[in-house]
Amino acid sequence: MSDTPEWSSPEEMNSTLSGGVPAGRWKEGLLFEGINPTPNLRSASNWFPRSEKLGHDEMQIIFMGTAPGIRPGQMNTSIFVRLGNGDSFIFDIGEGAVANYVAGGFALNELNNIFLTHLHVDHFGSLPYIYMFGGYAGRWHEPLRVFGPSGSEEKYGVAHMIKGMQMMLEWHRDAFEVFPLNQAWDIEVTEFDFKDNGGVIYDQNGVQVKHWERSHCKDGASAYRLDWNGLSVVWTGDGRPNMLDVEFSEGADVYITENQTELLSISAGVQGAPPFLLRYTVDTHHTPGYAAGYMANLINPRLFMTTHMPFDSYLNEESVAEIRHHWKGPFHFGAPDGVVVNVNKDDIWVREGILPDFPNAKSPQQDFSNGAFVVPKPRKRREDMQNAEIRSTEVPTENYYPEGYHPQLIFDWPTEGDLVAPVEAMPEALINSFGENWRYKESYRKHISQLTAKD
Repeated sequence: MSDTPEWSSPEEMNSTLSGGVPAGRWKEGLLFEGINPTPNLRSASNWFPRSEKLGHDEMQIIFMGTAPGIRPGQMNTSIFVRLGNGDSFIFDIGEGAVANYVAGGFALNELNNIFLTHLHVDHFGSLPYIYMFGGYAGRWHEPLRVFGPSGSEEKYGVAHMIKGMQMMLEWHRDAFEVFPLNQAWDIEVTEFDFKDNGGVIYDQNGVQVKHWERSHCKDGASAYRLDWNGLSVVWTGDGRPNMLDVEFSEGADVYITENQTELLSISAGVQGAPPFLLRYTVDTHHTPGYAAGYMANLINPRLFMTTHMPFDSYLNEESVAEIRHHWKGPFHFGAPDGVVVNVNKDDIWVREGILPDFPNAKSPQQDFSNGAFVVPKPRKRREDMQNAEIRSTEVPTENYYPEGYHPQLIFDWPTEGDLVAPVEAMPEALINSFGENWRYKESYRKHISQLTAKD
């Protein structure tokens, strides 16, 4: 008997393995034209932090905060956009959202290029934490970059808010002067005229971000559109239905707006608020579900998503019904926290992210392209900011370490100047933990140079 199996006929293989159609799929679902998993996914059902890398032509959108009211499972609004060239962008950074960035496996010093739609605290409440602890955790060689609108007066603009934040953090900033810092406390603020509709606020490395006004009760609220590599995403921020969205969102791959469901008297009882207060808030500040669907129908994106919404079982079916009154195309909630969208020119796919409850922070990411690992010397010593009397009250270390064990303690910074070490002298494990993002960007640059050489 031969060890070689007898092959099935081509007709049998075609009808069973591929179902008789290319790629082995039938056309299924009225709403699923172009909605397919992208090629680089490790799992089509879930996204697991640190488990996969983007394709060079791919965009990823992660909803790190999805609600106006903070609660377990829904932090305040924040949308993380990652690109296949290694760049990343944050649109709003609401209270509590930083915990989801940590759970998603992103280093604190990677969180940069922060675009604020407006200055309600549920859209920027995590900024002080990122400023302080991102600086401590390795953002030594570049400033924190924050973009945001002006206001009707100087005191209502993003630049004034940043100055006030820095004043609020004076004690914390000075206390952290005993750590490596260099540029850690530098903030590069780009405040744009909120009335400059369609103005380009960012244009680097093939990425362009433009902005326009939103009607959110008070002047100084904006929407954003990011374009890169033929792909685009719009985040409107908060506001009432606005025809400027139609003008500047045309051709967007993913259009994201907020949504408030027309069950306000019921929600008032659930949320413990007077019904008229919710009605008044929505009618002056926000987008009802019917209006969200109406806007999507005018814009006609490849995928429509809503966020900044309570994700509750009593609301969700009603929300879909209201949106479907006008919008018949692909739709998905941008909630609860951890929803992940992968986009390329052919496919879009939405998954639930599996965020751990008790994650540990990822090591700071550093750029070793100059061949050196540089840790800046702290600007101050402990004795510069703490009097000797309080230090003398500390319990002697030999009183609590057990007999035979006493670690080598570091009470004084161990170098005279900056620590500068050649990369080849560093343990490989340390290079890998500190340099993953740099290695990824380098691989992208090499890939693009190879493609250019072929052309």
